[in-house]
Amino acid sequence: MKKIAVLALSLVSVSAVKAQDTGGFRIGVKAGATYSNISGKNVSQITGPNYDTSLDSYKLGYNAGVGLSIPLSADGVFAFAPELLYNRKGYQIESKQTSGLASGVESVKSKQTRVLHYLDVPLLAKMNVGGLFFELGPQVSYLFGSKTKRETTTKYLNGDKTEVKDDDGFLDYSGIKRGPADKSDLAQFDIAGVAGVGYMTDGGLSVNLRYARGFNSLLDTKGVPNDKEPKAFNNAFTLQVGYLLPLGK
Repeated sequence: MKKIAVLALSLVSVSAVKAQDTGGFRIGVKAGATYSNISGKNVSQITGPNYDTSLDSYKLGYNAGVGLSIPLSADGVFAFAPELLYNRKGYQIESKQTSGLASGVESVKSKQTRVLHYLDVPLLAKMNVGGLFFELGPQVSYLFGSKTKRETTTKYLNGDKTEVKDDDGFLDYSGIKRGPADKSDLAQFDIAGVAGVGYMTDGGLSVNLRYARGFNSLLDTKGVPNDKEPKAFNNAFTLQVGYLLPLGK
């Protein structure tokens, strides 16, 4: 992350002294870090009462893919920017039990990490202002994989502690046992709103920061009464660097 931040600052400082011409059709690649989490009404039904949705508890992942910039105005100020990205999102659930335990046990802490593999297709309107650009639009995502890992830490009254890691699966929000790579409890598609800001040099090097908020519930709750249906939505920040090759004006 420090290397990404240094590169971003370098791009801005080197290019800020030049007039920018970011118009014209461009195609290129992008990659960066993803910070993701879930939130929503009654999300504690899925995560437990101690789930932390603060920014510093977001799960770190990454993203990479290709993008286009298609000019919509002669001066290059407005453009359409579709992309195809692989995005590694997910969340962590932590819980701690201190009562109803076996003799000699002080507490049992469990951590469940779920990695979600998405193909994201942002379809963004883009406005360029002297190298600085703003993005806004919808994003369609396809969930093609999921992996869950669990870690249980048992602390004893005598001060001893044991840690057990397993990939045998997990209990979903309804209490059903699922395999570690099972994603049948999750919705196949997600639709999100995306907003972002960035900077691109005349040569096509760029850095941008985005926030995406899912509109579809992450969970597949078919058959669950509406008044008991838990809701969870993807939240993701992405910090990207990229290179968009100019192919014409």
